[in-house]
Amino acid sequence: MVLGVIFFVLIIGVSILLIYVSKGLPNVGPAPEIQVEQTEASIERGEYLANNVAVCMHCHSPQEKSKFTHPINNEMLGAGGNRFGPEENFPGNYYASNITPANLGNWTDGEVYRAITSGVGKDGRALFPIMPYPNYAQMNKEDVYSIIAYLRTLEPVVNEVPASESFFPMNFIINTIPAKAELSEDKPDKSNPVSWGKYLVTTASCMDCHTPKEQGANIPGMTFAGGMEFLMEDGSITRTANISPDVKTGIGSWTEEQFVNRFKEYADSTFTFHEVSAGQFNTAMPWGMYSKMSEDEIKAIYAYLRTATPVENFITKFTPAED
Repeated sequence: MVLGVIFFVLIIGVSILLIYVSKGLPNVGPAPEIQVEQTEASIERGEYLANNVAVCMHCHSPQEKSKFTHPINNEMLGAGGNRFGPEENFPGNYYASNITPANLGNWTDGEVYRAITSGVGKDGRALFPIMPYPNYAQMNKEDVYSIIAYLRTLEPVVNEVPASESFFPMNFIINTIPAKAELSEDKPDKSNPVSWGKYLVTTASCMDCHTPKEQGANIPGMTFAGGMEFLMEDGSITRTANISPDVKTGIGSWTEEQFVNRFKEYADSTFTFHEVSAGQFNTAMPWGMYSKMSEDEIKAIYAYLRTATPVENFITKFTPAED
């Protein structure tokens, strides 16, 4: 009898908790009432950030996945539709949304800001953090405003994108992830390469792809050690590089010049994002976009990565699909 009562109370308690998590969360407050000023300088800054540092446009534009580095279809810039699903170890089916004015036209600037920095959509739903809003919450407020200013200038592209869905238990957990963001007014200190590099690495979400995960969480002690798997169109698997300063398996033996040149080789006008045949190496790393960063920025990223803890972790970067 007593056990039955205890079990009943537990069931009631769990039910109340699940109702709260599904109905009462996320709770990051209303979207701020802001009006982003669209100046030539802010739009230019936003275009640079969205295409070459935060690379919003890489995920939010249809990709030509048969080509090296999955370049985007510029005629569908910002139209969304890319899917990230269970075959890539995601706990659901997540679709990059249409961020052109065709979809965001009825969003306020505050609603766009809340989605970018706190992970809550116009309708109050929680966004899965493949949209790296925890990182964007660490950006300078003016930079986020600039991205919003740029998004407002995109060509409206009508493209109906399916709604994202989370599998159990992520359909409950996802509501606990968004958090109210308090962005800094301070601009990154460009006189301090390590500090500036940290800002750029965070904005570019380098850690998200270059740190291996277990059940969606970063594996402790493996920061920047690489190994995250990306499933290619032909069924082959590409893994991210170890970018910790380990001498044997990371970038510990790389000079600053070698690091810069690794990016800048894709900025060369003679480089073409060629078709990749089945069984050949491909990568989801948007080299073409990151290559447009300034050399000083890439040097700052190098300076910051050199301060990370070296992690010996040999990466097999490519595994062809099984016949």
